[in-house]
Amino acid sequence: MSRLLALLVAALLLGACAGHKPRQQSATAPGPAPATTVPETSLPQSMRYRDARDGGPDAPAVDVSTLVEPTPKAEARARYGNKSPYSVLGKTYRVMPDARNYVERGIASWYGNKFHGYMTSSLEPYDMYQFSAAHKTLPLPSYVRVTNLENGKSVVVRVNDRGPFHENRLIDLSYAAAVRIGVWPKGTGMVEVRLLDGSSPEPKPLRAVPAADSHSRVFVQLGAFADQGNADRIVQRIARTGLGRADIVTTRIDSRAIHRVRIGPLDSVEAADALVVRLEKLGFGMPRVAIED
Repeated sequence: MSRLLALLVAALLLGACAGHKPRQQSATAPGPAPATTVPETSLPQSMRYRDARDGGPDAPAVDVSTLVEPTPKAEARARYGNKSPYSVLGKTYRVMPDARNYVERGIASWYGNKFHGYMTSSLEPYDMYQFSAAHKTLPLPSYVRVTNLENGKSVVVRVNDRGPFHENRLIDLSYAAAVRIGVWPKGTGMVEVRLLDGSSPEPKPLRAVPAADSHSRVFVQLGAFADQGNADRIVQRIARTGLGRADIVTTRIDSRAIHRVRIGPLDSVEAADALVVRLEKLGFGMPRVAIED
């Protein structure tokens, strides 16, 4: 039994959605996870789940519009899933010691039927019909409001899983949460994630606006440099590739000038993803996608 527990703890950080990018296709209706004497988190991805591919259900068993969002409340940190630092796919992450005042913008993805009924990183079963989410560094559990910056729709979710371990994804929403704010069936969306600690009144949600009026834009950032000469050299390298124009945006952090090199705005998240792949192949390291107003 002690050996089994050790295997379980060692594998928990890979989580239900490690490295996962949902595919937009139908899947069989969700059912219970298969019985096994070996914790599925100790198995390789190829053997861990009932289905090989992810997706929403063929015929949703629940009307998502009738579901009630969770109420933020103070909870003790989960016994599992909060180890810090931890490493997944060769990269190390640190869980926030204090997430108060956390707010960040980025790209949301979602996960669904493939993981339904299996353990999350906090050892709670994943339910695609609950408003939940996965995040790489927020304490488990946490409550956040996720607002789709393209249409103004928002949802409160309980973060109880680790992921998404795609370099340019901020949060992985449950199927229900993705449906509620319009990330499903599109697959991804530009979002704001804001912590709700339940101890003070929630900030007023962003005003709902038609998608056509959204001012949020997506960029690919190639780096941030204290030395402007380094930033200039990246701009010149980009010019030689023929991929378009790179600009330098200078900001001050703690009285220090930081020079960010970025390309954009781009037409969509998909265009940004494609550009990141091309830049990586050309030796530009690991560019990241940034969302700005």
